Amino acid sequence: MEKKEIVLSGIRATGNLHLGNYFGALRNFVKMQNDYDCRFFIADLHALTTNPDPADLHVNVKNIVTEYLAAGIDPEKATIFVQSDVPEISELYLLLNMHVGIGELMRTASFKDKARKALGIKTDSSTPTSPEDDNIEKEIIGSDSNKRVNAGLLTYPTLMAVDILIQKANKVPVGKDQEQHLELTRRFARRFNSFYKTDLFPEPENYTFGAAAVKVPGLDGSGKMGKSEGNCIYLIDEDKVLRKKVMRAMTDEGPKEPNSPVSLPVQNLFSLMELTSAPEVVEQFKNAYADCSIRYGDLKKQLAEDILAITRPIREHIIELRNNDEYIGRVLRQGAERARYYAAETLREAREVMGIRKFY
Repeated sequence: MEKKEIVLSGIRATGNLHLGNYFGALRNFVKMQNDYDCRFFIADLHALTTNPDPADLHVNVKNIVTEYLAAGIDPEKATIFVQSDVPEISELYLLLNMHVGIGELMRTASFKDKARKALGIKTDSSTPTSPEDDNIEKEIIGSDSNKRVNAGLLTYPTLMAVDILIQKANKVPVGKDQEQHLELTRRFARRFNSFYKTDLFPEPENYTFGAAAVKVPGLDGSGKMGKSEGNCIYLIDEDKVLRKKVMRAMTDEGPKEPNSPVSLPVQNLFSLMELTSAPEVVEQFKNAYADCSIRYGDLKKQLAEDILAITRPIREHIIELRNNDEYIGRVLRQGAERARYYAAETLREAREVMGIRKFY
């Protein structure tokens, strides 16, 4: 039997999944689980970098598990596990950090951005670099106890690398904001292999699902849908809540002349419609925009109903699963056993080549 390539993906336990997660990842995960050895995890250790409330963290993990399952991920085909249920990850995280430089971690774009936020440093998001780039180390060292950058945030790329390398993943679906971290993972793998003269860690590739990445816009007229932006439609949103969100979505004053350029807020709504509505419906509203007869209220009502046709069955399944703790426990126990089986072997090999061996 031909060995399947390993695909790994994780999501931080910081809240419910939204329409962007569904179209950008989940829908593809469901297709992939038949052709690849898929391992999907909930990154509760990564979530600790923001010091979440313990009760919230526990609930968030459960929510994401149920949303994975409700969206169609089959635990008999794919491995679903919680990051902290695999303690081997934490040990390899420590070992790999011995081959990671502080400087290369501090130069990552995500660390700089998150460090500035932690320290309350305002930046101009319209420019690619900022004057604080050269002073971020001084700002961190000189920060008071109320504004600190934790070490977990700095070594976040190492932990992400370990998540991937400990499962010997071949492919990792990541967005543009995570590409630098994936490149660091490849670098760390090469460095470790070279130093110990081994081929233990394969260098993972970004998996793009064989097509251009899907960008799901938010409801605020700009950017992509994201939890931190407050512009999301969540898979768990009730009908009334979802309709209200869509009806409040930003638009413009409407076209003044035939065939006017489409403004960004309206284009965002068309983009959502292209993902959720029938092609003839999209064409109808685009033609209405072109001839200045469009009514945004009608467009939003149609869009809301088309989105609900996708999310309502998922939401109903989520609610059903959340009341079945026995099943969730069984899925996660089974996933942890699978994930630990592979992780334990990788850790054993890493310890061996590093000279960490028992005398008894």
